[in-house]
Amino acid sequence: MTSADSTPAAAKTGTSAKTAGTAAPKGTAAARTTTGKAGKAASGTGRTAGAAKAAARTPAAGAPSSAGPEPSGGKPAPGNRGAKAAGKGTGRAPAKAARGSGTGAPAARRRAAEPDPALLSALDRLVEGRHHDPHSLLGPHAEGRGTVLRALRPGALDVHAVLRDGSRVRLEHLHRGVFSGEVSGKGLGSPPDYRIAARYAEGAAEHVAADPYRFAPTLGELDLHLIGEGRHEELWNALGAHTRVEDTPIGEVPGTGFAVWAPDARGVRVIGDFNHWDGVGSPMRSLGSSGVWELFLPGVGDGALYKFQVLGSDGHWRDKADPMARRTQVPPATASVVTTSSYSWGDQAWTAERKGVEQHRAPMSVYEVHLGSWRPGLGYVELAEQLVAYVTDLGFTHVEFLPVTAHPFDGSWGYQVTSYYAPTPRFGSPDEFRYLVDSLHRAGVGVLLDWVPAHFPKDDWALARFDGTALYEHPDPRRGEHPDWGTLIFNYGRTEVRNFLVANALYWLEEFHVDGLRVDAVASMIYLDYSRDSGAWEPNVFGGRENLEAIGFLKELNTTVYRRNPHVAMIAEESTAYTGVTTPVDRGGLGFGFKWNMGWMHDTLEYVKKEPVHRKYHHGDVTFAMVYAYSENYVLPLSHDEVVHGKRSLFNKPPGDEWQRSATLRALLAFMWSHPGKQLLFMGGEIAQGDEWSHEEGVPWWLLQFEHHAGVQRLVKTLNDLYRPRAALWSRDTDPAGFRWLDGGDHEGNTLSYLRHGDDGSVLACAVNFSPVPRGDRRIGLPSGGRWNAVLNTDETRFGGSGHAAPAHVDAEPTPWHGQPHSAPITLPPLGAVWFEPER
Repeated sequence: MTSADSTPAAAKTGTSAKTAGTAAPKGTAAARTTTGKAGKAASGTGRTAGAAKAAARTPAAGAPSSAGPEPSGGKPAPGNRGAKAAGKGTGRAPAKAARGSGTGAPAARRRAAEPDPALLSALDRLVEGRHHDPHSLLGPHAEGRGTVLRALRPGALDVHAVLRDGSRVRLEHLHRGVFSGEVSGKGLGSPPDYRIAARYAEGAAEHVAADPYRFAPTLGELDLHLIGEGRHEELWNALGAHTRVEDTPIGEVPGTGFAVWAPDARGVRVIGDFNHWDGVGSPMRSLGSSGVWELFLPGVGDGALYKFQVLGSDGHWRDKADPMARRTQVPPATASVVTTSSYSWGDQAWTAERKGVEQHRAPMSVYEVHLGSWRPGLGYVELAEQLVAYVTDLGFTHVEFLPVTAHPFDGSWGYQVTSYYAPTPRFGSPDEFRYLVDSLHRAGVGVLLDWVPAHFPKDDWALARFDGTALYEHPDPRRGEHPDWGTLIFNYGRTEVRNFLVANALYWLEEFHVDGLRVDAVASMIYLDYSRDSGAWEPNVFGGRENLEAIGFLKELNTTVYRRNPHVAMIAEESTAYTGVTTPVDRGGLGFGFKWNMGWMHDTLEYVKKEPVHRKYHHGDVTFAMVYAYSENYVLPLSHDEVVHGKRSLFNKPPGDEWQRSATLRALLAFMWSHPGKQLLFMGGEIAQGDEWSHEEGVPWWLLQFEHHAGVQRLVKTLNDLYRPRAALWSRDTDPAGFRWLDGGDHEGNTLSYLRHGDDGSVLACAVNFSPVPRGDRRIGLPSGGRWNAVLNTDETRFGGSGHAAPAHVDAEPTPWHGQPHSAPITLPPLGAVWFEPER
């Protein structure tokens, strides 16, 4: 397992210290930082072709600043007017000062001692982090009849510009770490290029680096337009930290481009282990009304730790993790980590096969997993071996991971996310997570992720009040705070926030080849009064309780996802009777592919918790789901939420002794596998785990030494082995023609019987007995004559059952029964289920 914490400082770069990043004193951490050579294709900036070419060129002397006006929403800091008066935004010095040679001659020093007050004001704002466009002051600029070059090197003793022709020009200290000198156009060359050489201690070596302020913006006009419109569907390629190599006349410059959305910030700096976590020398520029700040830092490479230092509109500095970080430190550390993927996928056969699958008419048997507690101590690489082998042996078609997005608190199980674009580093690197997904795909197993766009935690280093305002969260606490979870709620009405979330869903589906997302807590999103007392919520514009902005977001999410990835599964965890969750958006629905059937889960578990003698009074609980089974496209979940917080494990929900509890669980599982809808089972349920799930202790695998527990595991494997090849169990899950009751009203006997029909003409007869008493000579109707073979009996001894005599087959007689032309007598085992299919 790897983590950002364990990366040696020297391993974070690949060039020599003399060309690394911003110059730093010899022997310091920043001086030792080097950078790995990033591939030119790794930039991922999504910039326009013109901007990409321009990025390697220094802006022409005297050209207007590429950045726009002060960022919208933020007021210019004191002194802005003076800056504009002195050079119209360029911060130019008086003409006499511009004629100085910059070589340290006495006349030059006299002139440098009398800088323009307006320029000094602008430089003050620059050094204090309050200037929206550092590039307009730093780098080469035409002033008077010459070109003045300014470099920001706080703490340097002496600074030189090394020009394209090899000549050196001494830059005199001008003001608060800003050095300045006049350079010749001939020396800079065309296109102009130079390096900055700085010395930080007497007798120390010079540190030579490219100047961050000679590069054009890392984002193109198209990127900024799409961000402003909230339509940048590959936002991760535009914002965040991206390594790349810039081609310059002097030579290639490896580094990292940083970009962050903070529209109301007064200033933003990049801080990290490459500059001693001191951002004075790395102020970013604002790209106008887009709200984006950006900076290319030469010498910063993969493995570098960083944050953004944000001066909020409230005047306070905040050190913030990158909202778009694709890798993070292992908690409790909170820095973002520069990363570039080098993973080569091997799941081409899987993705090609997936394109021909219509999810509703395909088998879906899901094993829900919390990675940290399945087998504690395993990383992504080990899970790629052990979890894959286990899931394929048991025959599940999919795994569903509880959130793998980076989160600081283990006890949240991943549902309080601080870095939406980074896999949790607890188990390894992002590429190692890719390897886990790839391994599952190559084994024929799909991957679903729990995804949490409903809320996020209030950690002050993460998304909360990112630029000093309610940026990602809704500003009204009646809509912006969740009373139950103590978290913040996204502002779904803000286009950039919706873009952040929609692009995030696409990121996991496309960058990690995930096969679907289970969207958490949808009900909390679509109802304004969710978990709120009267008077604690504000109605919508029509006076209703629906959150129209959240509903609009969900429709946009599903429309965009299915347009780009039509063969994935979008699954809603929605716990109310809200209509149209899986209805297409163009027909007025939310557009999900599936919805968790929380009603079936609640009613069925309540039924099996009753004493068998009392179940006849609650028979409707176990049959009611068929009243609405086709109102949505359902997944039947026995999830993690049902085995925590005092609800007891599946094994311990039913009454009775150990045999009765395990037998009831086996009958329940057979009922779920044969009921219309896809099925999901949380880890531990397949071995009849006795205690509630604990994220700290993991699954008690030692229970498999006992027959009742091992038997349930063998049953789950058998259920999946029977399920996958039998279209009757899955091809018509969303079609009423796929199910027919034989006898759903035997409340006195606690039995159920029904038929499942496949779109290939196949049929399966199923009967379940929730009574501890065998039910002999029960006649069930059958649609055809001839021999029907028993393909499942949950009471077999190999499953831990009693081995009660049950026929291996029955012969259908031409006696009409249950509305069918044929019938046969069968014996139902105690607390058991049987399945029959016609002999072929």
